[in-house]
Amino acid sequence: MGIKDAVVQRFQTICAERGLRINELANRSGVTPSTAYSMLDPRRRDISIVTIKKFCDGLDMTLGEFFSAPDFDALEQEIK
Repeated sequence: MGIKDAVVQRFQTICAERGLRINELANRSGVTPSTAYSMLDPRRRDISIVTIKKFCDGLDMTLGEFFSAPDFDALEQEIK
């Protein structure tokens, strides 16, 4: 799994746990729903750290809390 997939999966898991839809996350985070839905698009490669931070703000969590998940520890190195 790549970093983008891990980020998307983490947001989807948190939203499911909290009973939020992705457009609700966007509204809480001050970003457009199209930005949130484009994050889910498998054709889009990167997600900016600023967008991740805004989503974390909308979820009332820190970046540290967000990234402290086993999925991120298991990622392969990006440098090949």
